[in-house]
Amino acid sequence: MIVERAYAHVGSYDEGTWPWSLPCVRGLLTDGLRFTAPVTFLVGENGSGKSTLVEALAEGFGLDPWGGSHDWRYASHRRKSKLGERIRFDAAPRGRRMLGSWSARKGFFLRAETAMDALNREGYAPDSVSHGEGFLAAFRGAFMEPGLYVMDEPEAALSFSSCLELLGHVNHLARSGGQVVCATHSPLLTALPGADIVEVGEHGLRRVEWQELALVDHWRRYLDNPQAYLRHVLG
Repeated sequence: MIVERAYAHVGSYDEGTWPWSLPCVRGLLTDGLRFTAPVTFLVGENGSGKSTLVEALAEGFGLDPWGGSHDWRYASHRRKSKLGERIRFDAAPRGRRMLGSWSARKGFFLRAETAMDALNREGYAPDSVSHGEGFLAAFRGAFMEPGLYVMDEPEAALSFSSCLELLGHVNHLARSGGQVVCATHSPLLTALPGADIVEVGEHGLRRVEWQELALVDHWRRYLDNPQAYLRHVLG
């Protein structure tokens, strides 16, 4: 792994203002976030703060919050977020050189809504392929060497079979010395053997097993009996 722990320090803050109003951010300020496996999934409802966390982690590592590699810094004109500019890392043994030298850092931030722009900018998304195929092209071309790879809901553009292919790439990257932190709603992705799953919510941050995830339970129930859910939303 590259990073063992992410944390942030703020002298004082107002819990009523964003991002300090998010329980997961306050948990990061209090205890930090430890990484115990090469692949970590952050799972939570919309608004829980998981995307805020992964964006801040990417910014703290020197990746453009708009998306892209460490070799392409700040294509957007946005300033770093309040949380991103305060993120610090404890290095894992094999990540000390990378965290100790800005030029040695390698990685990529892939976020669903800006992915094609970032991939086109760096030459990994040919015009002739679909959005999902562009995602997979990035993995084949850019996600290959040891580094920190941060993703925000990569499943948004992918079919079921493409998600399985993505899992294969993530597993290979982890075995090759890379580290992946991914925010997701996907029960398929989070089923990766050996991955660490952190549930983000009103409780802040907590580790859970795949079978304990609320999203896994809901998908099982829905696929078994869709009408039990649909009657509440279709009237």
